[in-house]
Amino acid sequence: MPSVRDLRDRIKSLKNTQQITKAMKQVAAAKIRRAEIAQKQARPYADTLAEMLNDLMRAVGSVDHPYMKPGKGGAPSGIVLMTADKGLAGAFNSNVIRAGETAARERGNVRWYAVGLKARNAVRRFGSPDAASWPLNAPSKLDTAREVAHRVSEDFVAGTISEVVLVSSKLVSMMSQKPETRRLIPFEMERGESAPASKGSVEFAGSPEFVLSRLLPKYLEFTIFSAMLETDAAFFAAQLLAMTNATDNANKLIDELTIQMNNARQAAITKELLEIVAGAEALGVE
Repeated sequence: MPSVRDLRDRIKSLKNTQQITKAMKQVAAAKIRRAEIAQKQARPYADTLAEMLNDLMRAVGSVDHPYMKPGKGGAPSGIVLMTADKGLAGAFNSNVIRAGETAARERGNVRWYAVGLKARNAVRRFGSPDAASWPLNAPSKLDTAREVAHRVSEDFVAGTISEVVLVSSKLVSMMSQKPETRRLIPFEMERGESAPASKGSVEFAGSPEFVLSRLLPKYLEFTIFSAMLETDAAFFAAQLLAMTNATDNANKLIDELTIQMNNARQAAITKELLEIVAGAEALGVE
């Protein structure tokens, strides 16, 4: 049984850890609010861009653009794996990495592009130490999204990869974040009930084909940028939940160890009293 001193040291260590988890919980709560605001501010632009692309796709019969054509046969699939830069968020990063591994197994031959330090480390473990990588929390996420979009589009047009697949986290709610796998290139028009509804006839300066060819690269950039914002928000939500659970678990452990320490202290006191009584009896002291 641990001594009173050992139990006291463990309780002190747990209290120090609890202070750290409380601080990280408060930081995550503040950062997730900023991440949600950034995501909401970007959403109207994404919706309008999707509606415009939908109108253009309906207006033209065919578009001579590389993004609309099938990739080179036999070339590996390009997978953009997007995670956070840091951990301490439960299974957030590992779930996305596992989804990336599943996508790679389904396609066989793949070429990796890592966004986020955890994704970079995972890709290196996969055996691709020279894979292109970018941090998620760069000074400008938009510039990073442009770099990623430019790199993958160049490789697709050159025939280095046959498609571009994005594996990132989707923020379902504060309590739930799920990995999502989407094919970005070749681009396919959304059809059915999920397709953005047209708001009426739209006139374009220049041909619709010309406008569409200019919008498709922008759409790719902004899709990656939007995924980075959502990954940020999902990470802080997962971290907030993980730190809340860690703080609660620390409370429970502190209560259990406090009870054990009190029992150990009482046992030590009882033992000392018994030794004193036994010694007094041995000496014949009344």
